[in-house]
Amino acid sequence: MAGWDPAPSSCDCFVALPPHTATPAVIFGKNADRPRHEVQEIIYVPAAIHQPGDKVQCTYLEIEQVERTHAVVLSRPAWLWGAEMGANEHGVCVGNEGVWTREPVGEDEALLGMDLVRLGLERGSSAREALEVITALLERYGQGGSCKEEPVPFVYHNTFLLADRTEAWVLETAGRYWAAQQIREGSRNISNQLSIGREITAEHAGLRQRARSQGWWSGDGEFSFAEVFSLPHQPARMEAAKARYRAGKELLRQHAGHITAETFMAILRDKDSGICVDSEGFRTAGSMVSVLPQDPALPCVHFFTATPDPSRSVFKPFVFVADIKPVPQVRSPTFRDDPAKQMPRFQSTVDRRHELYRRHQAALELMERDQERGQKLLQTLRDLEKQGLEGMNALLGGTVAHPQEELADLFFDCVEAEMKFYT
Repeated sequence: MAGWDPAPSSCDCFVALPPHTATPAVIFGKNADRPRHEVQEIIYVPAAIHQPGDKVQCTYLEIEQVERTHAVVLSRPAWLWGAEMGANEHGVCVGNEGVWTREPVGEDEALLGMDLVRLGLERGSSAREALEVITALLERYGQGGSCKEEPVPFVYHNTFLLADRTEAWVLETAGRYWAAQQIREGSRNISNQLSIGREITAEHAGLRQRARSQGWWSGDGEFSFAEVFSLPHQPARMEAAKARYRAGKELLRQHAGHITAETFMAILRDKDSGICVDSEGFRTAGSMVSVLPQDPALPCVHFFTATPDPSRSVFKPFVFVADIKPVPQVRSPTFRDDPAKQMPRFQSTVDRRHELYRRHQAALELMERDQERGQKLLQTLRDLEKQGLEGMNALLGGTVAHPQEELADLFFDCVEAEMKFYT
């Protein structure tokens, strides 16, 4: 059955707000855990003005375009239109996760959860606006279609974590139905399962009627979205997610009051908990951490790996400014006859590895083959990351003002510096 792949898969999203953060900022993080050989690329899409009647081609569906789309930076599987995670110029971050619920998954092509991530970022100037964009599109078009670049369909529904400089939202879906919880302080994580209980801030207008009509809820007592819409017998991947969810929650609790970008990077690198995945079928394909200062005079800083396994990758900073320098080293090649766009889809494979991915792959092989040299390389990479973090902490602390041109080249320069260590 579509969506019931026995191989382990997972994603973990985290957010921390004051008073759990060390500084007055919201911190967002995500590990995107995907099929082992899938390539994740980083793309920057500038803001744009569109004409009345314009359409936008998502992964499978073409939908109406809006008048204006915001500038976005996205970490995405290279074969599709949407994104696993990303941010926009207004300091909004969104990440998604797969779930299976009592609502059946369908193989009919609709919007992917990853398409909804990008659409929310392109159209929402706050976390709440992005949530409203996603829920309106979900209700109109539905979600569906294969989420994996293979002939056998792999289909799931989605949960989302959205954050901006002042608040966060958890949005959980079952088919076209949804519930959302507002987070104003403290910390929260999601891990491939429904987690919104009775603390529902907003919901689909027909949510409770749907539950009653299906016999999932009697209508008596308090309504818990997770209890009512979760499958009575969970697939193995969702059972495994419970342990990761508890481990993530405990790591957030341990660091409450002192959480920084470095804290989230360490959590995303945690293999003991299963948050950092490196299995035969799936692995952490890309990671992201964002710092969203509550002071609007300070820039938001977004760190991306663009490579698999954050425990052996470098988080590199990106800041939205004018004239961002293109970074072709983290863009995958394009194909005239792309098997993801040909019908029937996914009948052949293409090599989507970008230049940084190729060099990083060789470095991982070195680390496994020659432990001593591998450890030296890993330490060099950590030192490189530390330099970037120190520079960004000075920027966020207001002690250093970087010229706009420097920030426009920042992500490019960091990628170039990393690649030099792989030659």
